[in-house]
Formats: sequence, structure tokens, C-alpha cells
Amino acid sequence: MDAKVSVSPTSFIDQIVVPGDVVLDLSNMTNQTIKLGSGLRQDNEAITAMRAGKLSYSKPNKYWVESSHKRYVPRPEDHVLGIVVDSKADNFWIDIKGPQIALLPVLAFEGGTRRNIPKFEVGTLVYVRVVKTNIGMNPDVSCTDASGKAAEFGRLKDGFMFETSTGLSRMLLSSPTCPVLEALGKKLSFEIAIGLNGRVWVNAAAPRTVIIVSNAIMNSESLSGTQQRIMVEKLLAKISD
Repeated sequence: MDAKVSVSPTSFIDQIVVPGDVVLDLSNMTNQTIKLGSGLRQDNEAITAMRAGKLSYSKPNKYWVESSHKRYVPRPEDHVLGIVVDSKADNFWIDIKGPQIALLPVLAFEGGTRRNIPKFEVGTLVYVRVVKTNIGMNPDVSCTDASGKAAEFGRLKDGFMFETSTGLSRMLLSSPTCPVLEALGKKLSFEIAIGLNGRVWVNAAAPRTVIIVSNAIMNSESLSGTQQRIMVEKLLAKISD
């Protein structure tokens, strides 16, 4: 006799799932409209995972599997770190690790006019917002927020940029503050910019601090919250000896 498995809507949220896992039982979620994102499929009343990753949820009722990738697929309103690879009369060409080079219009800056176009050399690191994406076309990015203000966007000077997976970037941007950044922030003073495209920029007055923060972040992806805090404590203990 087959036993019916009842899956709570919250039992798998933020947990690692693998293909074939039943993550939701719709018979327990009557009178609710469920929106399925990538990595999930419906078989009658069962919602199963199609790929390995973390089951994510956003209100009111959207579920998807968040996987960690080296390749980045741009989405509107993503904040990313880009590298200037060329400049034309109307656009800067920006590498954001996507399938196509992104276009940053020369006027896509707060108060941007033809008279005050910034001078970005090839290799300049910029923090930008993805504005528009279309399949097979170059994404548009901007150095302003939705209200036209510069906010935190623009050129990132000095510091050190390194590449990670998209999954680690999302963990670093999670709320509340992820353990590795919380532990580092209690002991060290530094600036950080995190792109959803798997790039991280760190800057501090002391080069040693940049190295510690960068190493801690790169070592944190496969660790639990408790393990991240222990790892940071060990790194800080080494420099205080």
C-alpha cells in the first residue's frame, strides 16, 4: 500500500533540494495561488525539484530553486559589477559576465549631459544597475537608481575585485546580514560592493584587511553560518598573533 507523503510549505524553504524531491504538496495549500519559478515542476498535486539548489521563496507565494552558477543571466534591477571593455560615441561597452556585452549610455548618470560625459578607460570597474534585457540583444545598464539618483552606483576606485559564483553573491546579499560579513564587520573596517553577477569588490585603508576579507568571503560558500563565524575568528586570530 502506498503511503501519501504530506509536505509542509515551509519545510524545504532555504534548504538544499535535488532533482526528484517533492518540495510542496498542493493538497495542503488550498485556496492559494502558487507561482512556480525556475527549477520546479508540477505533477498533479506535487511540486518537485528539477535541479539541485536551494529552495527559495518570496511573498506572497512564489517558489523557485536557486542554483549556483559561474555564468550570469542578467535580469532587470540586478545590481552588478561591470568592466569597461570599450567606449563609443553614445555608449560604454561593459562586461557583466552575461551572454552579451552590456551597454551603458553616456547619459545614464545622475545629471548626465553631453558636456559632462565621464571618462572611463578600458578596464575601469563600475557598479551598475541592469535596466533592460531582451533575448539575443545587449542588456542596458545604468549608473543611477530608478529615481535617477547616483546612489551607490558608479566607478569603483582602488580596492580589489574577485569573482565568485552567483550563489555566493546572493548569500552575501541576503537579509539579515550573512554571518561571514557580520563577523568581519564587527572587527574590521572596509568597503564592499557585491554584484549578483558573481563579482565582489573590497576596499580598505590597510591592504592586509582587503586580503583577510576577500579570503574569508571566498572560503565561506560551502560553510554553515556557525562555520563561517569560526573561520573568521581563526583568520583574525592569526593576524593578532
